[in-house]
Amino acid sequence: MSLRVIFAGTPEFAAAALADLLKAGFSVPLVLTQPDRPAGRGMKLQASPVKALALQQGIPVAQPRSLRLDGKYPEDAAAARQALLDARADVMVVAAYGLILPQWVLDMPPRGCLNIHASLLPRWRGAAPIHRAIEAGDAETGITIMQMDAGLDTGDMLLIERLKIAADDSTASLHDRLARLGGRMIVEALELAACGGLTRTVQPGEGVCYAHKIEKAEAQIDWAQDAAQIERRLRAFDPFPGGLSQLDGEAIKIWRAEPAEGSGPEGQVLRVDEAGLVVACGQGALRLTELQRAGGKRLSAAAFLQARPIAVGAVFKNA
Repeated sequence: MSLRVIFAGTPEFAAAALADLLKAGFSVPLVLTQPDRPAGRGMKLQASPVKALALQQGIPVAQPRSLRLDGKYPEDAAAARQALLDARADVMVVAAYGLILPQWVLDMPPRGCLNIHASLLPRWRGAAPIHRAIEAGDAETGITIMQMDAGLDTGDMLLIERLKIAADDSTASLHDRLARLGGRMIVEALELAACGGLTRTVQPGEGVCYAHKIEKAEAQIDWAQDAAQIERRLRAFDPFPGGLSQLDGEAIKIWRAEPAEGSGPEGQVLRVDEAGLVVACGQGALRLTELQRAGGKRLSAAAFLQARPIAVGAVFKNA
């Protein structure tokens, strides 16, 4: 049996899954994605990666601002409802869509809505599971294919696969591996669903954490934190929002760092060489290896220091 699949998603993580579904031969009569957003220096409206792929493949796209029939944009929700009905799909696949699905959406496909979630549920529910896993120092993460319900990532688990978090993983690198894993797993889940082979497992009630959305203000580096904690946050916030600190009144972005020997006042530069600059933290020290000036490019420490020398004894401060 070949399932007809409505796909709902927005960023690159979701586009990877849509590409795998199409490659596997699933019929996708409709794609839901977020409305176009302004982006780039010109702030021109830009289609999401999912929309771009759908249009390339000739798949109809709906971009409602809301799916709540009684909400702020009832006309959008009504139009989306008609599009969903017309699609006559067996199942909906959801991956980082960005809109809450009301009950009428969850109930519409005969086989319900399956979510590709980038966490070993229930460890990280919410908007930013990849970032928060790195920030917390988790040794592993993974993908959970979940049967969606009205709660926030509370539905029954269908498939789960683990993935080791490397010591140098950033959100960018881990995202790409999880996206590939999610695409493979949703194909497997739908193939099993087509022959009645999926087993549902209720999520454990213990070990639940909420992965709050990443805020730009979190970029501010608190040098009073220990070196390991700051280093994890830098990796977690790459590519957004990075790490930010003030040096002699100038905002400096810090992208990469590694543990180093040394101690001193918080934020003080202890050593400077081609390998980087060693900065004291609340406990331990970090060698900063990749930095960026406002309006500039990300540079290795050696290249950065050629353009912007930093003396021993200088102090990085919170903004």
